[in-house]
Amino acid sequence: MTEQARRRPGPLRTLGLVAAASLVVAGAATGTARAADEPLPVTITGEDRVDLSLGSGNGDPTEPQVDLRLDVPGEEHEGDGDIPAVHNGEYTIRIDATALEGVASVDLPCEADGLVAVCTGWELYAGQQYNRLGGIRLDIDDDSEAGDFGSIEVTGAGEGLEFTPLTVDVLVGGPEFVNRKLSLPEDYRAGETYKAPLGLRNAGDMPAEGAVLRFHGSRGVFFPDSYGNCAYSEVTTGPLLYQGTDVVCVFPDSIAAGAAYTTAEPLKVNTADFALRDIFTYSFTAVAPDEAAGLPAAKGYRQGNGADLELKQVSDADPADYARYAELDLPTTNTYDLELTGASLDAGAGETVTAEIGFRNNGPAWISALRSGGESFSFTVQAPDGATVTEVPQKCREITLPDGGGKGYRCFVSTPLLEDAEFTYPFELRVDRVVENAKGKVALPESHDPAESDLENNSAWIVLNGPDGQPDGTTGQNGGGTPSASPSPSSSSGPGQGGTSGSGTGGTSGDGVQGGLASTGAGGTVLIGGAALLALGLGAGVTVLLRRRARQTGGAVA
Repeated sequence: MTEQARRRPGPLRTLGLVAAASLVVAGAATGTARAADEPLPVTITGEDRVDLSLGSGNGDPTEPQVDLRLDVPGEEHEGDGDIPAVHNGEYTIRIDATALEGVASVDLPCEADGLVAVCTGWELYAGQQYNRLGGIRLDIDDDSEAGDFGSIEVTGAGEGLEFTPLTVDVLVGGPEFVNRKLSLPEDYRAGETYKAPLGLRNAGDMPAEGAVLRFHGSRGVFFPDSYGNCAYSEVTTGPLLYQGTDVVCVFPDSIAAGAAYTTAEPLKVNTADFALRDIFTYSFTAVAPDEAAGLPAAKGYRQGNGADLELKQVSDADPADYARYAELDLPTTNTYDLELTGASLDAGAGETVTAEIGFRNNGPAWISALRSGGESFSFTVQAPDGATVTEVPQKCREITLPDGGGKGYRCFVSTPLLEDAEFTYPFELRVDRVVENAKGKVALPESHDPAESDLENNSAWIVLNGPDGQPDGTTGQNGGGTPSASPSPSSSSGPGQGGTSGSGTGGTSGDGVQGGLASTGAGGTVLIGGAALLALGLGAGVTVLLRRRARQTGGAVA
């Protein structure tokens, strides 16, 4: 039976080239009218090629290399609850791996008889998330030899259904590329150029007809050269986690088995002044020239306009210098300065005032959080004595403060955090009884991140009915002392990547999470939402500013 879900599962695995093309065709049919007597088109999807190594293992032996699903026209169900079926009626999927006898060992899903399996099902759902058939695991066996080749044929049948089959090609002992390891100079700084010595070694048992080089730089990384045999794609909008530059380079010449190659010149990798722990990664893969030629066009890349980047063979390569993955975090020496702001307010008993807790990054670096996938960090807020919080920003929640601090609130700052990001967290306070110079603390946990350039301003006060003329202030690293003067953030949008800031304005983060905050930042992205950057060690090297909004009530204030 198909594995049918009642709740939305995680993201799908990457599909092979042929399967991906099939999905495009199937997707084009979505939403189009179909005559009642026409069969429902169903595309069998999954990886269309598996290369098995004779010497370096083939991944986790418990994980399949092929994830079989059925893609059905229609709008995929979003959210929770029961998923409406678009087809009811029995169907069968036949997986025939008999061509792999003597080539590789095969573990098939469903009801298998030797190298043939049959999956049956009844309901089909729009899209492919909920139409999973199962996985196919492939491994070498005692009969496997370099150059052995075979295919798995996956077909389907069912009344009222028309299936597009899938062919999975399996090659044993083919080309197997490993990449030259990278190391960053210790004195590398943001804004400088790193000359990356790219290279590959064919650790497989057969030559490759050609090679494809893919390299990627996150938002703070860019590549100044434009090679004629490379194609480039820059992503500057959407979620910050996925912004950056992707490049595909095609090398049509044969890559000999056991041989090592390097680019004729190092690849220039530049970083922006705001870069910190940005990612640069590259990999070579064995792709035939006829397949490689269509890769840039299929993704809408722009072709480079300079001389070609070339490969040259090296004779003294050390296998220890090569690995499956080659990537760097760069630079590691930049710094940021996170600061908070707050206010001193005057109000009488029964009155309501708003304390606008502000947060901003004074840079120069952004906080990419690329390795953690954009987790957030937090700071805590305590109401002054005699006051009750009557309205809380969306990105704050009630908690019990640590160390016996009583009732308080935890507010979250999402990442990635732009180098000029600025948010406002408005807390509405009702004064139940007047307490002279009442103070509520706003603070972040102690930070041990060397990238935080100022640890002296990571806590502040909300002050109610303090001495006349008392400024807003921060307390210093340990939260003690008398409030001292501190600047107040502007409520207008700052420079950089667009967005808005202001008191309690709603916004959307790069990952689409709604929040009752506002930010200034890059690329039109408003950064709100997330979950705990503390895991990165960035922790709480953050300072809190409380923007002052004094409210006079027209009478003497006790």
